[in-house]
Amino acid sequence: MSAAHILVVDDEADIRGLLKEILSEEGYNVDVAGDAGQARASRARQLPDLVLLDIWMPDTDGITLLREWQGATAEASCPVVMMSGHGTVETAVEATRLGAFDFVEKPLSLQKLLRTVERALEAGKRKRHAGKLLAASPGVPVGRSRVMQQLRADLAQIATNDSPVLLVGETGTGKEHIAEEIHRLSGRKGDLVAVNCAALTPALIESQLFGHTKGAFTGADEAQRGLFREADGGTLLLDEIGELDARTQAKLLRVLQEGEVRPVGEERAVPIDVRILAATHRNLAELVTQGAFREDLLYRLKVVQLAVPPLRERPEDITLLFEHFLARAISRFGTASCTTLRR
Repeated sequence: MSAAHILVVDDEADIRGLLKEILSEEGYNVDVAGDAGQARASRARQLPDLVLLDIWMPDTDGITLLREWQGATAEASCPVVMMSGHGTVETAVEATRLGAFDFVEKPLSLQKLLRTVERALEAGKRKRHAGKLLAASPGVPVGRSRVMQQLRADLAQIATNDSPVLLVGETGTGKEHIAEEIHRLSGRKGDLVAVNCAALTPALIESQLFGHTKGAFTGADEAQRGLFREADGGTLLLDEIGELDARTQAKLLRVLQEGEVRPVGEERAVPIDVRILAATHRNLAELVTQGAFREDLLYRLKVVQLAVPPLRERPEDITLLFEHFLARAISRFGTASCTTLRR
């Protein structure tokens, strides 16, 4: 198998040289560029498997380049990791919304950077695999309408990026089905774990989400892993996210920030690798205005937002959906049982 090809784009010669030396020692094939013009020329010669892209450059900033490259076709795109010595949360979120795989701050932690490079290259492989899956089943989610075609295109773009996704739409529009498709395309090795936040027991909500140790509270006769750890390596869908109470919202925000959970009764936090999908039929921005939902949590959850339209806004999909569910019914119950439906 040939070595992965990495393009380093940074206007500082020392950083370019250091990264080329370190990444080459790790077995990667490395090209460097000192400005946007050189970066474009390098990509034109050979599409890399990964780009390490500095945000602040003299001719064109990295965000502009990222926007340009992420607008390319799937065949002409690759994972991008942004680098900056003047990073802010807003810049990091903006870069992620535009499709960056991750954001690392200078001075660079080389150990962290190498881990990020490994993850990004793996995500690139998963994205190519997701493209093949989509090509094999282009009708998922079901619909020929323009809005559903756009939704499928959006899924192809965001499925293998580990950023949180907020699914919004009315009850019954299929948000959980979209979440299942995101997880399927992501290639993540763990399970998709779904939980309805409105159904969580208020008195035990923290232990249900984050787990608890044996004896942590009255009735805790044995340890419980919690849903976050059940989803480790996979995806956690928090359905009806708008129903979480203020205390749990604060703890969820910490999980998103730190990438770790602390089970009830445990002194140390446990690192986790979970992609968060959240779904709601409520207007979270209005809840923020009413003081019922944390604005900073919404900011973290809404890195990518997908709106799932109701069927009344895409009537051209009704026949296709009927045929889809009829085929499922025939597969499950047999042809004879569905004769009346066919008529």
